[in-house]
Amino acid sequence: MKKSLIILFVFVGLASFKSFAQTTNADSQNRIIKVDFKKEAGKLNTMFKECIGAGRANEGLRADWQQQLALVKKECDFKYIRFHGLLSDDMAVYREDNKGNPEYNYQYVDVLFDYIVSLKMKPFVELGFMPNALASGKETIFWWRGNVTPPKDYKKWEDLVKNLTAHFKERYGDEEVKTWYFEVWNEPNLSPGFWTGTQEDYFKLYDYAARGVKAVNPLYKVGGPATAGAGWVPETIDFCFKNNVPLDFISTHTYGVNQGYLDEFGTSGTVLSPDVNSVNGDVINSRKQITNSAKPNLELHYTEWSSSYTPADPIHDSYHSAAYILQKLKQVGNAANSMSYWVFTDVFEEPGPRFTPFHGGFGLLNTQGIKKPAYFSYYLMNKLGETELQNSDKASWTSKNAKGDVQVLLWDFTNTHPGDKVWNQTYYIQDLPSKEKGKVKVEIDGIQKGKYLLEIYKVGYKVNDAYADYLSMKKPSQLTREQVNSIKEKNNGAPISTEKITIDAKGTFSREFKINENDVVMLNLIKQ
Repeated sequence: MKKSLIILFVFVGLASFKSFAQTTNADSQNRIIKVDFKKEAGKLNTMFKECIGAGRANEGLRADWQQQLALVKKECDFKYIRFHGLLSDDMAVYREDNKGNPEYNYQYVDVLFDYIVSLKMKPFVELGFMPNALASGKETIFWWRGNVTPPKDYKKWEDLVKNLTAHFKERYGDEEVKTWYFEVWNEPNLSPGFWTGTQEDYFKLYDYAARGVKAVNPLYKVGGPATAGAGWVPETIDFCFKNNVPLDFISTHTYGVNQGYLDEFGTSGTVLSPDVNSVNGDVINSRKQITNSAKPNLELHYTEWSSSYTPADPIHDSYHSAAYILQKLKQVGNAANSMSYWVFTDVFEEPGPRFTPFHGGFGLLNTQGIKKPAYFSYYLMNKLGETELQNSDKASWTSKNAKGDVQVLLWDFTNTHPGDKVWNQTYYIQDLPSKEKGKVKVEIDGIQKGKYLLEIYKVGYKVNDAYADYLSMKKPSQLTREQVNSIKEKNNGAPISTEKITIDAKGTFSREFKINENDVVMLNLIKQ
């Protein structure tokens, strides 16, 4: 059986903030990454592919949504999926008869969850929003009208959660459901927004839901508070500890912008944060809050994160996003158990169905299943081996797998955003050529002598950059079948070149590369 050696490079520009530039710009011009196949650092942390987001449960009944999920599972290997609206009326889960007795129905839920499980994925079950028949008010959020009011009867809420959980146990089995996560609500600290009640009301909602889950099996995992902006973490732990309420994990959210938490239409304008520690700063702080609490060993799941919190932000479509994702995930390190990117697809209807194929949607894939640059960051990370190699470079991953393949994933993220006076919505829709960023030298020692095939992959400005092709088409409001196929073919992630090389008895691979800002490059070195 042929042994192969995979060498994976992702060049993603280092932040060019003024305070940061003085210490790093000189080094980035002549950067050397040197690793040894024999020197291991331990098991690679794969928190980046533990979970992925999706808009709402009902969208998961669509054929295109399901086809896209199958693709991202196959190529990026996400383990869990999380979405809103599981209990909303368009999933037909709950109603009451004329005497006020609950009636439960899981036919739509079964179609969706059966499909997820069939892909060997698992649901990260978000318990929300409120079925109208159980709601205390009429306030809703989004085009699809998720009811965001507390229940009119908390016991009926608990019974609904208990009945649903029991249904999952009966349908999928105890051992399977033990591996799931049950998360109570979404962003209850945004009021008005996702919750019309107080913090105290949310804790009551959480208490009843947690007891409903645990009544079916005390080993099932339940948590929250699923807040925006990393909020309420100490308060949630404190409430659960003092009141003996079950809590197995903390979940919360963060986005890489300077202000605000909810902008479903993208009209208020967003600015990519210039803070070098945006996103990862929140995650690391949440971990510290847990460590310093009465429950210091809780898991931490960031069940939403991205460069921006609005589905109308063109940075999501830009080639800059691949760079950004890799930089932030590396900076998070071991602080989180999962970092769930929001979301995998632009089949996403919070502001209503979208009218153009590229509109700044959250997705790794656009509505037609075109792969955006952000997609390739996950595609490439999924190629990393299970064992991390020792590596002093702070902006790269080096790893190997059981076959003896080696991967080096490195980047140099450059934030080119001009600052607070310019919105993302104005900046990232432009043609933005990348500037030269110097050279990077990679040296790998301990490689087996022999002949190799070197495949080179790249993502960057106008390379696997679907939005650039859309721009060159003059941004048509609708794409023809031919245009979709043309963009997909040009942005399919195939190698840009292949060559044969020989590794001599010294066992060293060494090469220097010119890179531009936010380039992503992969080298695949396959033993012949």
